Amino acid sequence: MAGHSKFKNIQFRKGAQDKKRSKLFSKLSRDITLAAKQGLPDPNANARLRLAITNARAESMPRDNIERAIKKAQGGETDNFEEIRYEGFGPGGIGLIVEVLTDNRNRAAASIRSLFGKNGGNMGETGSVSFMFERLGQIVYPASAGSEDAIMEAAIEAGAQDVESDEEDHTIYTAFEDQAVVIEALEAGLGAPKSTAIVWKPKTPTPVSSDEATTLFKLIDALDDDDDVQTVFSNADFTEEQLASWGA
Repeated sequence: MAGHSKFKNIQFRKGAQDKKRSKLFSKLSRDITLAAKQGLPDPNANARLRLAITNARAESMPRDNIERAIKKAQGGETDNFEEIRYEGFGPGGIGLIVEVLTDNRNRAAASIRSLFGKNGGNMGETGSVSFMFERLGQIVYPASAGSEDAIMEAAIEAGAQDVESDEEDHTIYTAFEDQAVVIEALEAGLGAPKSTAIVWKPKTPTPVSSDEATTLFKLIDALDDDDDVQTVFSNADFTEEQLASWGA
């Protein structure tokens, strides 16, 4: 296991600003509703729903919102929603994976294609980008949960694949199919995680020039702001200075 490399600048999901809060809650609600629809409405018996609720709570989403999202699934309000993955390239050939949850496939495809074209990128075929990534489970604990060695030991015992630690967080990666089991094992010793997610982690992050970074940030922001888009992943390896200029 490696314990020091960073992945934080790869996954883009905003929500810290008040003006983004409503949109973030909408996306989290759809995650919860779809998870409840695809399985039982009980998080104890539905691992995906449990993860969706954990992520919503990490963003301080009110309990009423969470319960309302679960009830929507029971009422059949998500019958027409489908999950779609789009792939494309940004400035400098940076790979982007865009996860969408939509009730109108044609609208979503046209919108994503337009956003790529207007912001210096181009949408590719399915598989044109994803081969450069790994589909993994991600579990995040705050740095206060324990030392790097302690978290590493706990992760190995739980069956995780990798751990990355910095001053703020310990980020644990698992095989996609093992995430629920690893979370359960970690919770026994470390308590509830700060957040959990299924992510696309790049196999080899790609450095970005200063000029390309500005355009790439605009593309990522535009994609993230689209109502159908749930999450955007990239294999860009931004510098701390570039991230600071973006406000990330």
